[in-house]
Amino acid sequence: MSKSKVMALQPLRPAAMARLEEGYEVLRADLAQDRAAFLAAHGAGVRALTTDGHCKVTPDILDAMPDLEIVACSSAGFDGFDLEGMAVRGVVLTNSSPALCDDVADCAIMLMLGASRQLVAGEAWVRSGTWGSRGPMGLTRSLKGKVMGIVGLGTIGEAIARRAQAMAMEVRYWNRRPKDVPYDYVPDLMGLAQQADVLVVIVAGGEGTRHLIDGQVIDALGPEGLLINVARGSVVDEAALIAALKDGRLGMAGLDVYDNEPTPAPDLVALPNVTLYPHHASGTQETRDAMAGLVVDNLNAHFSDAELVSPVDLGRYVEA
Repeated sequence: MSKSKVMALQPLRPAAMARLEEGYEVLRADLAQDRAAFLAAHGAGVRALTTDGHCKVTPDILDAMPDLEIVACSSAGFDGFDLEGMAVRGVVLTNSSPALCDDVADCAIMLMLGASRQLVAGEAWVRSGTWGSRGPMGLTRSLKGKVMGIVGLGTIGEAIARRAQAMAMEVRYWNRRPKDVPYDYVPDLMGLAQQADVLVVIVAGGEGTRHLIDGQVIDALGPEGLLINVARGSVVDEAALIAALKDGRLGMAGLDVYDNEPTPAPDLVALPNVTLYPHHASGTQETRDAMAGLVVDNLNAHFSDAELVSPVDLGRYVEA
């Protein structure tokens, strides 16, 4: 029996790529000098596409593969995918959210601690010799008993909430709808920001959430507030964020994502009250291997008519 054809727009981690090539006829568009020409020449008969969120799945890519059945994404985000085109064609989508949940949650807590306890400034205080010449650095702020507001209580949001509870923080959340969880649901995003000491953003990117965290929400968080973004740069109005951090309307921010990656705005990078990380929340060897492995697991499930491991409900993103 011939193997099903899979088009690879992006490479997988070595172990997952070996599994993919063992089970499928893999067409390496990621290695082609002219990707459009490669897709045009080899797209017919391709039943699956592997990629990640850094590579857009545009209408012309879908048009080049008329027999496409599934897109398996090795990242959690898929901001640049033509979801409507996929839905119209009946193409299913999977992503890697289950594999990266814990590392992203850990990163959110790391940024929160690093910002609130001024880890970067503290390290510089020691390395520069300032501790010896000027004595102890200034006092920081405790997190015990503070309110964490979570914007988007999905799988990762719940993992962040559990960690915050273990740190004796009070958790409240805003979501598209309330969930059966032991945390207070706040239906108004402004209200959540007003109540929160720390606001953690962990919603999907895309036009539906662009600038969800706008200047008004930032102002509601206030001059003692801390904003953590481990979602997508587009979710926060970055110009409003920079302005609020500069003039003290917002206390601090801890960011893993930015409008312009990998070269964030110089005005943002220069601010002393921002803790920065290079969009690397899932960047551990173990998690990246697991993310790539989910791609193959989902393809295997699809082609054996089994339940997909991590399907994406396109109905959430595409209007009927």
